[in-house]
Amino acid sequence: MKITSLEPARCLPVPEAGFGALLTERGNLPLESVDVAADISGLIAGVEVTQGFRNPYDVTLEATYVFPLPDRAAVTGFRMEADDHVIEGVLKERAQARADYDRALREGRRAAIAEEDRPDVFTIRVGNILPGERVSVRLTMSQPLPYEDGAATFRFPLVVAPRYIPGDPIDGPPAGGGVAPDTGAVPDASRITPPVLLPGFPHPVRLSLAATVDAAGLELRELASSLHVVEEEGNTVRLKPGERLDRDFVLRLSFEASTSLQLDGGDGGEARTFALTVVPPPLQATRTPRDLVLLLDRSGSMGGWKMVAARRAAARIVDTLTPQDRFAVLTFDSVVERAFEGLVEASDRNRYRAVEHLARVDARGGTELLEPLRQAVALLGGGAAGRERVVVLVTDGQVGNEDQILEQAGGALSAMRVHAVGIDRAVNAGFLGRLAGLGAGRCELVESEDRLDAAMEHIHRRIGAPLVTDLTLDGLDVVPDAVTHLGSIFPGVPLRVYGRCREGSAVTVRGVAAGGPWEERVEGVPVDSPALRAVWARAHLRELEDRYAMGEHDLESRIVRVSLDNGVLCRFTAYVAVDTRQVAGGEPEHHVIQPVEPPSGWESPVPPAGGTFAAAALMAMPPAAPRMRAPEPRLDAAGGFDDMDVPDFLTSGPGAPESGRPGGLPGGPAGGPPGGGGSGFPGQPAMPPPRSPFPAGPPSGGLRGRGKSRPAPRRTQGLEAVRPQLAAELDRLRALPAPDLTYLADLGTRLAALAAYLGGEERLEALARDLEAAERPGADARALHDHAVASLTALLGSPPTPPDAPDRPRRGPFWKRS
Repeated sequence: MKITSLEPARCLPVPEAGFGALLTERGNLPLESVDVAADISGLIAGVEVTQGFRNPYDVTLEATYVFPLPDRAAVTGFRMEADDHVIEGVLKERAQARADYDRALREGRRAAIAEEDRPDVFTIRVGNILPGERVSVRLTMSQPLPYEDGAATFRFPLVVAPRYIPGDPIDGPPAGGGVAPDTGAVPDASRITPPVLLPGFPHPVRLSLAATVDAAGLELRELASSLHVVEEEGNTVRLKPGERLDRDFVLRLSFEASTSLQLDGGDGGEARTFALTVVPPPLQATRTPRDLVLLLDRSGSMGGWKMVAARRAAARIVDTLTPQDRFAVLTFDSVVERAFEGLVEASDRNRYRAVEHLARVDARGGTELLEPLRQAVALLGGGAAGRERVVVLVTDGQVGNEDQILEQAGGALSAMRVHAVGIDRAVNAGFLGRLAGLGAGRCELVESEDRLDAAMEHIHRRIGAPLVTDLTLDGLDVVPDAVTHLGSIFPGVPLRVYGRCREGSAVTVRGVAAGGPWEERVEGVPVDSPALRAVWARAHLRELEDRYAMGEHDLESRIVRVSLDNGVLCRFTAYVAVDTRQVAGGEPEHHVIQPVEPPSGWESPVPPAGGTFAAAALMAMPPAAPRMRAPEPRLDAAGGFDDMDVPDFLTSGPGAPESGRPGGLPGGPAGGPPGGGGSGFPGQPAMPPPRSPFPAGPPSGGLRGRGKSRPAPRRTQGLEAVRPQLAAELDRLRALPAPDLTYLADLGTRLAALAAYLGGEERLEALARDLEAAERPGADARALHDHAVASLTALLGSPPTPPDAPDRPRRGPFWKRS
């Protein structure tokens, strides 16, 4: 149980308020509803996402929501609706969009801004929502559907899962308002780590999701939803009411795809966008000897069913090897362990030893992914003649340092074949797809144990050599550097290529197969589909941004130009919608970051040694007097983040810098339990932050899956650890206008929780027992009130004066640093 300390002036008592109390039927969180409407036609889905916000406070509000979208989706529209007015968003360079948004708030106008922080993580801010007012924002996007083995997949993520944040904290103000501190490895960690609700929070966001399916003339054999219960009505699939935003929505559509070349009308005759689909030919792949390195993520976030599935997947991969192959098995969390030294022959004995090693693996520690990738590259070295170099990564991908990994390992991995197996109900599909794309490999996602056997059959086929390699296109006058990565053709996986061309109505695809040269001619078909250009632009931007992350920083201006010319959101641009009407006297008086649901199948995370898990429990406390303005991060003229204050929110998470602001667990320098670290989920073993002088906690720390939980060790620590909370409780008691029995009863439960946190503190436990009398008939409110004041005063001696927040130095760009 986490006790969040608030200053008395900011949290005046409310009648019948207690632990987790809410003031309204829907609670005091701004996000009220999320509505997803998808129109699927063939292998492309048009999607509208509407987020409904409501201001439950009596002052103006700025609401922030960090949420996921499909990593391949092209966001092409943004609008805000408030007070019966519709304000269309405009796509601008990110710094300019932020400047427009901030100016609108200062002038008392409503505004909203949508930004991309990762290919699949976005942030929306809506400012100057009037008391009691409802505002909705709508995102419009086009999303290509991956197609494999006779089925297309519509995957729509619904929660940003906690991500492991490696590296040492950076001095200065945070880039965002999340719960993890920015680090050298993840300089924008505070932008991708929203707080997490306590499990079972009673008023979830209302979720509706409907997908209308048109197989575009093909025979639709089956629709299957793997993680949600759905209702079918004609050709529309709907989620049943009451579902929570805690896992991906996955819908599979079984039909036969066909080879095709689609060409749009172009832009004034100068260039046309094309989409090429080539169904795998009936060929046999060459059985080339392989040097394979298998990397298995054993970090804490892999606990429970994910660890079981990962071990099974890894063992099945080992079983695909033959004596002509060589292999190595590396399991990793904060350290890397090897089944044997170097590459060994895939003999029966060595494969048995590898499976034995995998059987002993359990979840622990943090996802330090960069080091095992480096070791894999070193093991595969320059490669032996006639042998294929393969890296297979089995993980949930929940890391925050994607750009660092691409920068330091991407170049070497692009010379190998990289396959990724993502296991999670809220998997980091964007990053795993980027890794697989670098190495011309495949990414297979496993969202449940029921899905594992089918997924492993696909993995077994993909892990072998592709059917056709060294692909080229002839017959189209393509725009230079505007064709997406060709890759290779794998069994069961159609080749999908997007690009721009000036002339041509047919294309010949050429490559090398096992029997020698291979080619196929495809005639073009004109289509009238604005989504085609948007999907191409998004895929092109993803490749450019990956190259930027790997060190080609001169691509920035080109990325911005492609984004603005095609109206597709990217990391360097943002959509901003600004109302022309003044509705408030100035900037919003209250600021809330919407906490997200804990991912399905996860348990309370614990930050392991050397890093932080980006998660924090939320206690929904009743709002009080307006808070001081806490400016959101702003981009300076160069596109980097300017200096700012720490956003003020109900919850502070692990690793939050000391600032004198309320929030966090007592005692620890990072807002956690004394001794550093702080998980954000009380009752779990404390682990130190990076480079902490304090000793590390037990190696089994981390995110535990169902069936792996165990009681937390009993803490034994002094009263000093909870002094700030006790001082705040005393101040609130003294500020009460009159003794209140309900408030005193709730105080007793909070004091009992503090005593339990300390491992048993007799004086606190005694006072908590005395306050239980407040719930009995005939209780004397005045006597109990005075007794509580006297007891807390005696416990505290003289209340400490909170230190002033330290001055924060100016901070430069967080993700564009050279």
